Amino acid sequence: MNSDTRIPLNDGNSLPAIGFGTYPLRGREGTDAVLSAIDTGYRLLDTAVNYGNEDAVGRAVSETSVPREEIQITTKLPGRHHGYEETIASCHASLDALGLDYLDLYLIHWPNPSVGKWIDTWKAMIELRADGPVRSIGVSNFTIEFLERLEAETGVLPAVNQIELHPFFPQTELLEYHREKGIVTEAWSPLGKNAPVLTAEPITRAAEAHGVTPGQVVLRWHTQIGSLPIPKSASPERQRENFEIFDFELDGDEVVAITALGKPDGRLFGGDPNTHEEM
Repeated sequence: MNSDTRIPLNDGNSLPAIGFGTYPLRGREGTDAVLSAIDTGYRLLDTAVNYGNEDAVGRAVSETSVPREEIQITTKLPGRHHGYEETIASCHASLDALGLDYLDLYLIHWPNPSVGKWIDTWKAMIELRADGPVRSIGVSNFTIEFLERLEAETGVLPAVNQIELHPFFPQTELLEYHREKGIVTEAWSPLGKNAPVLTAEPITRAAEAHGVTPGQVVLRWHTQIGSLPIPKSASPERQRENFEIFDFELDGDEVVAITALGKPDGRLFGGDPNTHEEM
């Protein structure tokens, strides 16, 4: 596997093996950070209405010399825009904010079960894909129960489910379900936000053995367990470090040891995800 590796989707499209997260990069500084990421080699950019930075990401895409068709843009529908017509309108508002003619990947940011419109929202996503302004459709923060409902109600499974996933929260059951159903797993906060993931002994030991950083070990672990990580950093140096993970490989024992770090409640974010700025 190398940085040019493509991950096939269940709709015939594909994604790069690593992406670039853009939360909370905003304004001119955000645009410059995204431009730096593109220069580093990232070709999958992840944004959302709730991040408040679709305009900054769109400016970077317009300013870079890399052709639009070589860059894949993901954005996410917020919970407050659920509903069939609301979803159609929100998608076009995101396209306007980004300054784009189409989205490469459009995700439902959260099922928002208390409102209960996520099935109608998914039907609108299916129409958007059929009509052309969206190439691939998916979800974020969906459990197996919600994914099963999508399939039962519409017969269409998402191409992607973007979830919290890191060594303290490896989501092995959901990851296996994704494999069985042909859903690509994307990982937000793949390095574990404000948590001692990078100082865990199996990770530091593997870093020393391979002559890389603990962060590189964790991101490589993601790619080897079938997770597409979306690290985020405004630092050009850290962006390069996060991207350079394809010239070494963890052995099976190292992967198992890192996965075994998973805790019974390894989530880094508690409370109602609807209120979290990531959602």
